[in-house]
Amino acid sequence: MENLIDQSNVLFILLGAIMVLAMHAGFAFLEVGTVREKNQVNALAKIIADFAVSTIAYFFIGYSLAYGLNFFDSASVISEKSAYDLVKFFFLLTFAAAIPAIISGGIAERASFKPQLIASFIIVGFIYPIFEGIVWNGNFSIQALFESLFGYEFHDFAGSIVVHGFGGWLALAAVLILGPRYGRYKKDGSLVAFPPSSIPFLALGSWILTVGWFGFNVMSAQELSGISGLVAVNSLMAMVGGTLAGLFIGKNDPGFLYNGPLAGLVAVCAGSDLFHPLGALVTGGIAGALFVITFNLTQNKWKIDDVLGVWPLHGLCGLWGGVAAGIFGLQAFGGLGGVSFGAQLTGSLLGVSFAFIFGFITYKVINMFSPIRLDQESEYDGADISIHKISATPNIDR
Repeated sequence: MENLIDQSNVLFILLGAIMVLAMHAGFAFLEVGTVREKNQVNALAKIIADFAVSTIAYFFIGYSLAYGLNFFDSASVISEKSAYDLVKFFFLLTFAAAIPAIISGGIAERASFKPQLIASFIIVGFIYPIFEGIVWNGNFSIQALFESLFGYEFHDFAGSIVVHGFGGWLALAAVLILGPRYGRYKKDGSLVAFPPSSIPFLALGSWILTVGWFGFNVMSAQELSGISGLVAVNSLMAMVGGTLAGLFIGKNDPGFLYNGPLAGLVAVCAGSDLFHPLGALVTGGIAGALFVITFNLTQNKWKIDDVLGVWPLHGLCGLWGGVAAGIFGLQAFGGLGGVSFGAQLTGSLLGVSFAFIFGFITYKVINMFSPIRLDQESEYDGADISIHKISATPNIDR
């Protein structure tokens, strides 16, 4: 019976890893549908290349940095590790690799290819694992400090802050350093519309992410004994809340409609194991509204050319999700309790500040040695031709 339980846990977390891996196709198609046609190949290439680089960085450096485990033993020693330990690395890797995938959407259409791969290696190998280890492994005794100050540790069940907020604020640093795309703003500061190239691809990306998210959230339990139907229902309700907010506040705009469920799912990650379903619905609805409002502000008023709106979607909705766990996770608001608003607010602000500061430093330093932005002519021609020497729909003589 014990062996059966162990094997079931291996299968459980393996399926979770596969579902989150499939989400990377969602990141890819969401970007493919949002960018202009001349940048579609680059969008697809970045996601899979970033995943490969992230795997190397996390395998050799990041996983050890976060959890004190490594794969530098001999093959015979590695083979003696439990199947669960090996597959757990795969599962956590898919979370780590989501960080560059998030950043990719913000810097789309004008970022150089190789410098971004270097940034991905540094982020997944060094920056992300430090904060991951703080929250999910108790490193540096910061969680113990939160508990002594607020009565409870910082709670982030599935990564509203650790993954999404962290990735979104890293992306903001990169976007600010890159600057807006050429022609995005007129001399008077007014916005020039760059319409999405394919609403069907955008919708496909959103659907893939939405389906995979139930593996992202539910299987964050990491063992069958910890699986919770409450997490599944809360994820569903937050998704619906975000969708409806995106639909109505976004005034039927399909871009807002299909990002609405993602906003809700980002926000519910942290407290999905604590919320009452109604709390999850409200959390998702607020996240959907937050995305629409802040996306318009960043593009029109603040002149931040974040192509997919990853800072509003992941950065701000992730920040809201971390704080929301300290509100709707409380018993007074229908939650299961075991959280503190003070710990959630402080931990959330720590996470996004850490990401922004070290993201800014990383991209600034890389830019000193290798320009992180395409030159104007290459950007005008499009990243597909400039970098990959082929377009998404090449002309073929028949």
